[in-house]
Amino acid sequence: MSPPAADVDLGQPVAVDSLTDEQLKVPTKENNSNRLAGPLKSSGSLDSYEHFDVTPVIGAEFPKLQLSEILSNDNKIRDLAILISQRGVVFFRNQDISVEDQKVLGQKLGELTGKPETSKLHRHALSNSKRGIAVDENGKLDDEISVISSEQNRTYYKDRFGYNSKRIASEGWHADITFERIPSDYAILKIHTVPTDGSGGDTLWASGYEAYDRLSPPWQKFAESLTATHHQPNFNRVAKDFGAELIDGARGAPENSGLDFKASHPVVRTNPVTGWKSLFGAAHQLEAGWIDGVSQTESEIIKKYFLQLIAENHDLQVRFKWGRNDLAVWDNRSVFHTATNDYSGKRQGNRVVSLGEKPFFDAQSVSRREALEGLAAKA
Repeated sequence: MSPPAADVDLGQPVAVDSLTDEQLKVPTKENNSNRLAGPLKSSGSLDSYEHFDVTPVIGAEFPKLQLSEILSNDNKIRDLAILISQRGVVFFRNQDISVEDQKVLGQKLGELTGKPETSKLHRHALSNSKRGIAVDENGKLDDEISVISSEQNRTYYKDRFGYNSKRIASEGWHADITFERIPSDYAILKIHTVPTDGSGGDTLWASGYEAYDRLSPPWQKFAESLTATHHQPNFNRVAKDFGAELIDGARGAPENSGLDFKASHPVVRTNPVTGWKSLFGAAHQLEAGWIDGVSQTESEIIKKYFLQLIAENHDLQVRFKWGRNDLAVWDNRSVFHTATNDYSGKRQGNRVVSLGEKPFFDAQSVSRREALEGLAAKA
């Protein structure tokens, strides 16, 4: 049975810009690691706003708060980042936030929780301004906005995104841009166009924290010893088949360049904001990838099992029905998500993807259940 949700005391709230030498990590030659020396605790600045947990394991919603009202308050944005990292995904209804403010929010969430100074907003190799899709009513084009377009998805990936597809829907589970050497921390999606019949097009998120906790102790140790190569070959296929121009360099971080779209990351990843372990090397980002250092047969067995944990455990998932201008923010280090392609009309929105730190596994980190059980024992 899943443990109840809880506010987790993981240290004192601090401003990243005012961290002391003791609170910062020991400097290294690398500049792509998170600057936090330990997990963060919320100051409680969002407690006065109406909100609720959507399920015991994952998801929270603020039904009335407008993000534009708190965008200039760094303490509230930091607390929001902490909440997103703890709950996995947070929902907001009917938002008036502009695309420019959405970009500001995306960058602030990571900056205020210690992401590397070289990590900016992602410029998607394919879903960028070169497709000519405007991000607002004024016809603005922006490489730092990934336009989520049902019409273009159906053009590029007919068998996967087409209405009434014969494909198994669980193939869609993924975390964003894990093929990059410096992948995402936070992502923000605002859907401004929903199917005209008012139904379909939901998105589901699944907790990587809870997926890790579903492993037996021997499997946890095994998974912690592994790395996996994440690979996305479809971009080069689309470029060849449709003449699409790809961005091959400066995709938001110096390390994110080239057209191989391939990176090796730990299978179990530590989230620096919470200090919790999450299953990370799993689902669609490994469909064309593999578990490193094992045979092909072993790799396929492991990949299949990890996908089962995500797709077949409905009690570690949350499902969100979009309304016009609804917005979701999630932590790509610790959740997977998938769209529901059960509609024939148009669905479109703007996604901002922040880049975080180079993925790492800290052997001293704990699981979500361990953190909550430790908190309960102190109560």
